[in-house]
Amino acid sequence: MAYATGVTLASRTIFPFCSRTFLPPLRVASILESSPSIFFNRVQAHQLFSTSRAPLFSSVKFSTSSLETAASRSNVVDILEERGLLESITSENLRSACSDPNVAPLKVYCGFDPTAESLHLGNLLGIIVLSWFQRCGHQAVGLIGGATGRVGDPSGKSLERPELDSLTLEKNIAGIKNILVKILGGNHVIFNNYDWWKDMTMLDFLKNVGRFARVGPMMAKENVKKRLESEQGMSYTEFSYQLLQGYDFVHLLDKEGVNVQIGGSDQWGNITAGTDLIRKILQPEEAAYGLTFPLLLKNDGTKFGKSEDGAIWLSPSMLSPYKFYQYFFSVPDVDVIRFLKTLTFLSLDEIKMLEDEMRKPGYVPNTAQMKLAEEVTRFVHGEEGLKEAMKATEALRPGAETKLDWNLIERIAEDIPTCSLPIDRVSGVSIVDVSVSSGLFESKSAARRMLKQGGVYMNNERVDDENKRVEEGDIVEGKGLVLSSGKKNKVVIRIS
Repeated sequence: MAYATGVTLASRTIFPFCSRTFLPPLRVASILESSPSIFFNRVQAHQLFSTSRAPLFSSVKFSTSSLETAASRSNVVDILEERGLLESITSENLRSACSDPNVAPLKVYCGFDPTAESLHLGNLLGIIVLSWFQRCGHQAVGLIGGATGRVGDPSGKSLERPELDSLTLEKNIAGIKNILVKILGGNHVIFNNYDWWKDMTMLDFLKNVGRFARVGPMMAKENVKKRLESEQGMSYTEFSYQLLQGYDFVHLLDKEGVNVQIGGSDQWGNITAGTDLIRKILQPEEAAYGLTFPLLLKNDGTKFGKSEDGAIWLSPSMLSPYKFYQYFFSVPDVDVIRFLKTLTFLSLDEIKMLEDEMRKPGYVPNTAQMKLAEEVTRFVHGEEGLKEAMKATEALRPGAETKLDWNLIERIAEDIPTCSLPIDRVSGVSIVDVSVSSGLFESKSAARRMLKQGGVYMNNERVDDENKRVEEGDIVEGKGLVLSSGKKNKVVIRIS
């Protein structure tokens, strides 16, 4: 899901001043705290979805250990704001609830539509924010959109998403669940919204959800207006997405006590659709909240996504830990500090030290990038993934002392150009001819020129003699070798 919702506790219809631009830079939908009964009078719950209902929250009575945890936990909203991870909150009461010893730890969810088998870098901020809530003593909840993924979130899209078949959806759901379980680790829960949507009929939806929605505010959402004004227009299916997502929050709040929803800034419209439904359907006595964070943008201001070439996938089966590590190692200096703040859990003091070092004479280039790559790769792929990435990085460094074995070369071959040559075109053949045959150089003259400059390596060892011939012992385990031109241009040659 480009999906993450929150809760607006004041009606925008009744109070037009509660807009997205109220109290910049944070957009706050405030509550009339002096008259909370206007919105939250305790009334008998609507018997819309079940004949019996568990309490929405356990914040009135909870254990001494919960009190102690609440009293000692850091304020996650303050942390997010300091690190540039806070765009909007639906009420400033969320900030106080995060550290109020009289309020139980929050349950916070972020949604992900299974439009691919893996999440990508654009989804990583949602996981980072969930993890910050975890680290501050709250519970993280992942919601996979097995139902909403069949519709597709129109937010930020100029065309309707292609429909996915059931087998593809199941495969995508399993892939995303594996990623969330691996990264979030301990205190988390994962739901699939198909579990509560699969048995709801159209008549149930219209009666129990649709009658609480007003078409005017739905059409006023930014993403809806843009699509309606476009040549392609918008289908009813896409138009209904905000109600589907909004009801997810209603269900999670009602049945699971999940009281905070988070998402990227492009999700504000979907978030407020959910908060309005909560106010109208559940009429809760206790508050529920929404929080959005800025989108992770490239240098050109565009979003990281999965449709562009070279998407940064979070699954190691779609992008190796080595290549993932290399992406962050290559981040421009202008972006590295911003990424350290938003994508890592390093202290701000440590990040400030790195920033100061970058301005000093004698700073070793890419020191900050190396730290960024290590931290993000460890978070996404774990210690083993980081070790694999660093071993491959070292093995591919010209002049490295790491001895190459064929298993390592095979892993490297997934991420750099590879070719196959018969043994008689490699063994006993000049390094110049082999480097041209492999595509490392376009011509023999270019190969000789680089050789004279000391920039040609075979299995990471510099080749100084332009008359050098590839010997049988140069072929690793009789299966292949690695040629390099400078630091970046490499090719794996397999013996066919």
